[in-house]
Amino acid sequence: MKVVRVPEVPETPANSDLMINGVVTRQAVAPDVKSFNCGIVNFGAGSRNKFHSHSGDQILVITSGIGLVVTDGEQIEVRTGDIIHIPAGEKHWHGARAESAMSHITITAKDSQTETLE
Repeated sequence: MKVVRVPEVPETPANSDLMINGVVTRQAVAPDVKSFNCGIVNFGAGSRNKFHSHSGDQILVITSGIGLVVTDGEQIEVRTGDIIHIPAGEKHWHGARAESAMSHITITAKDSQTETLE
C-alpha cells in the first residue's frame, strides 16, 4: 500500500500543446500504477484545455471550484464533488469558469491515447 499526500506532490506545468489560457498545472499522484493514469489537474480561473478525445474512457472527479465540461452537443457546469464519465472517442474540453479556479482528478486507462482536435 502507498499513501499519497497531495500537498506533498509537486505541481508541474500541464502539457502546453493541450491547454488554452491561463495557468494549468498537473500533479502525478499515482505514477507507479500499471493499469491506469491518475493525476490532479489544477486550472486557474478561465483556463481550459483544447477540444480533444481519448482512445479510452475518462473519469473526472471535481475536487474544488467551478468548471465546465463541453462536448459538441452540450455544456455542463461542474462543481466540487461531481463525477463525469467521458466515453472513449467523445470530443470534449474541460476547464475552469472565468470567475473560479477548478481542480479535478483525472483517471484514464494506461494505454489510452489523447488526440488534440483544436
